[in-house]
Amino acid sequence: MELKNYNMIKGFRILALTLVMSLTCGVFASCGNTHENEGSPKASDDRSTAVQKSEDTITSADEDITVGSFVITLREDKAPITCKNFKKLVNSGFYDGLTFHRVVADFMAQGGDPEGNGTGGSGEHIKGEFSNNGVENDLKHVRGTVSMARSQEMDSASSQFFICYKDCNDLDGNYAAFGEVSEGMEVVDRFLNCERTLNKINELASPVYPITITQAEMISADAEGHERAMFTVEFKEVENNKA
Repeated sequence: MELKNYNMIKGFRILALTLVMSLTCGVFASCGNTHENEGSPKASDDRSTAVQKSEDTITSADEDITVGSFVITLREDKAPITCKNFKKLVNSGFYDGLTFHRVVADFMAQGGDPEGNGTGGSGEHIKGEFSNNGVENDLKHVRGTVSMARSQEMDSASSQFFICYKDCNDLDGNYAAFGEVSEGMEVVDRFLNCERTLNKINELASPVYPITITQAEMISADAEGHERAMFTVEFKEVENNKA
């Protein structure tokens, strides 16, 4: 399931997360990996600054691996169903070991699919919390916004999410924005340094080497009481792509 490139959206079309063969309500149900137990929050109170190691480089015998972290601040006041689902998946370890399978310059980075190709999910769908689905949610898709990917069905979001690289106004009211990258956006930016190939909709988007979520965990809330999740990732950058 994929969103179409923002630069190609003129006069608004419903964006879908690529289901190359067919877009149906039951597409996520094909994934057998379900994580249904919410568990208790795993807040790490000892991390007053959540991303203290936002960027490190680990060198192995044959390649350089970049390791970094970023923090997503959840806006449960705007999208309570989406935030509850996201927190459940984080606490259950669902995202650990999954990847960002779609990284598009000047658009977004999309991940959270156990299939690794845009067709999977957690096995559960949630209500699409956006205005064109009858839900009041005034969060905008600006740089750093985190939002749920979905198929053409309004209530088909499951586990896949995306992070905006730039303001994407055409997505407002059509996708469930539920948070923002509040720390470590520079790490997400560095996904663009990874070698990528063309995907099935002709975007330069598919990482050659996986951009892997090694750990996702809930950490302490921010000063305003919004819950937060920290994602640690590792990926291989191409030397001539580095800024």
